[in-house]
Amino acid sequence: MAGHSQFKNIMYRKGAQDAKRGKIFTKIIREITMAAKTGLPDPEMNPRLRAAILDARVNNMPKDNVERAIKKATEGADDANYEEIRYEGYGAKGVAVIVEALTDNRNRTASEVRSLFSKYGGALGESNSVAFSFHHVGQILYPASAGSADAIFEVALEAGAENVESNDTTHEIHCALQDLHSVRDALEQRFGAPDSAKFTWVPQTMVTLDEESAASVLKLINALDDLDDVQQVCANFDIPEAIMQKLAL
Repeated sequence: MAGHSQFKNIMYRKGAQDAKRGKIFTKIIREITMAAKTGLPDPEMNPRLRAAILDARVNNMPKDNVERAIKKATEGADDANYEEIRYEGYGAKGVAVIVEALTDNRNRTASEVRSLFSKYGGALGESNSVAFSFHHVGQILYPASAGSADAIFEVALEAGAENVESNDTTHEIHCALQDLHSVRDALEQRFGAPDSAKFTWVPQTMVTLDEESAASVLKLINALDDLDDVQQVCANFDIPEAIMQKLAL
């Protein structure tokens, strides 16, 4: 997976700017609720809940918000029935896009997602229409300051990771889905809590975009990510540095 990077894969959630924080918190609370309802309320015994709480911490969500969400979910005060749905489609220039959502209204979410694909020159496809273009993996992210590339590599591989890539800002570790939590635990014992630990979709090939198609695809990705129901958007595109600069990325 040479050339692979967090940006190029668009495993993509915008940072917690004040204007965006409310939407980010909504997504995290929804994931905490789902995790607490489908497993134990103790994060040490519920890997999915533990990952959601980590996401809350990274995005500076107050601890009280997290505790309230868990309490509401486990005591039945939150009666929303969320459903996990994956949408697949194509953006400009044939870019493959996978959208993962948690929704309490399948028809609403499908309509919103379909409308955005159409608006930005793409098309929503059938189930498994693009998934074959990706590897579904566990992904763990650490800042470069967490440790040296060699140290991260050694611990990750010994714990069962399949791939480790490091650059000036990030260590990115991939593993089989079933190994995510054991690999994360091994790394956490040595380097502390990661920035992120989740399942994601890593593209097998990239589509290089020109300026026009890059602008269209980024608008689509941003619009999808802004939907409250959408938890993650993954796509297989690459944008040359010169075009990134023109688009002020």
